[in-house]
Amino acid sequence: MTRADVFDPRVFARGLPHEEFRRLRDTEPVSWQEEHEVLGWPAGPGYWAVTRYADVKHVLRTPEVYSSWLGATQIRDPEPDDLAFIRRMILNMDPPEHNRLRRIVAAVFTRRRLERFTDLIAERARNLLGAVDGRCDLPADVTDDFPLLNLADLLGVPPGDRGLLLKWTNRVIGYQDPEHAEIVRDEQGKPVNPRSPAMLADMFAYAQQLAAEKRARPADDLMTALVHAEVDGRALDDAELQMFFFLVVIAGNDTVRSALPGGVLALVEHPGEYRRLRADPALLPGAVEEMLRWHPPVLTFRRTAARDTELGGQRIRAGDKVVVYFASAHFDERAFPDPYRFDVTREPNEHLAFGQGPHLCLGAHFGRLQLRIFFREFLRLPEVSLDGEVRHLTSNFINGITHLPLRW
Repeated sequence: MTRADVFDPRVFARGLPHEEFRRLRDTEPVSWQEEHEVLGWPAGPGYWAVTRYADVKHVLRTPEVYSSWLGATQIRDPEPDDLAFIRRMILNMDPPEHNRLRRIVAAVFTRRRLERFTDLIAERARNLLGAVDGRCDLPADVTDDFPLLNLADLLGVPPGDRGLLLKWTNRVIGYQDPEHAEIVRDEQGKPVNPRSPAMLADMFAYAQQLAAEKRARPADDLMTALVHAEVDGRALDDAELQMFFFLVVIAGNDTVRSALPGGVLALVEHPGEYRRLRADPALLPGAVEEMLRWHPPVLTFRRTAARDTELGGQRIRAGDKVVVYFASAHFDERAFPDPYRFDVTREPNEHLAFGQGPHLCLGAHFGRLQLRIFFREFLRLPEVSLDGEVRHLTSNFINGITHLPLRW
């Protein structure tokens, strides 16, 4: 039997490979994956793919064994010269240093700050959906703009600069996708990692400029709060501010951007649940959780083994890459009864869409807030149906939908 390849980003461009994941969960829950050359990107050393829910949760909750800091959190290895800089992002840290930055962000990423945008978010959802005249391509016409504009409001990005956020997001997230890729090659003809400091120089320069403006003219926004925040008498340095800006812009935008069309597609493909939710909007909070389980915005996250260990019957050596697959864990029969049934009343629903352990997403509340508001407005519209081919992002990291043609 041919081993299932869940590394190749082109696999996910066809949708989630459910049969391959089921086979891995049943026969080889921790499997070795070859990092073959793909789409012009060179081969890598390979990694362990973790596909069962319990194992994924264990990896995320034991940073002392499975480190974010050693090799960062993307499957592809960063360039050695870039690693020190990349480690300045909270996503790529381990406790205890991770704890200091998390306390700073938690102090400014408050519910009060987030929820004061509720009315504005609702108005934006109504306006974007109300502009649709019978049919649309949902990502291009509605859901690419919705989280990006909400995030710009939260950060305090001036209206004239907001198109930059989408440009940077597409560059980083869509680097393997034919529609979004901006491949830059070095002197040897090797592609330059879009997450390298060289490729992010314009974004980091903008972050520094915005931070300087917030110091000079404070406002009630997240960037102002970040530049003035301190824990134990220590504020964020320039590199930490740049990395926070990167994380909020990319992660804060693209997770919701991916979840929105994923949730709409789930409803359209399950008309009974769609009508059930339209008939009883009080089911919406639970339905949003089921959408996140069914269509996790993030497919994978990488860790690096800090010491020799064992997982799923496999001996893992210190230095090995270990990659958890949310897209498989959410359909693990051991954790979710009847997992291939989309059920807006599923309870319990302990999905991992916002992570687990010390890296549990700080923006989860804002993400859920946007999803609930958007779908509240969406359910007020006439029932929609597909109006053409659905296209998925070519990526083994983000579970994106690039085109979702709909008609009312």
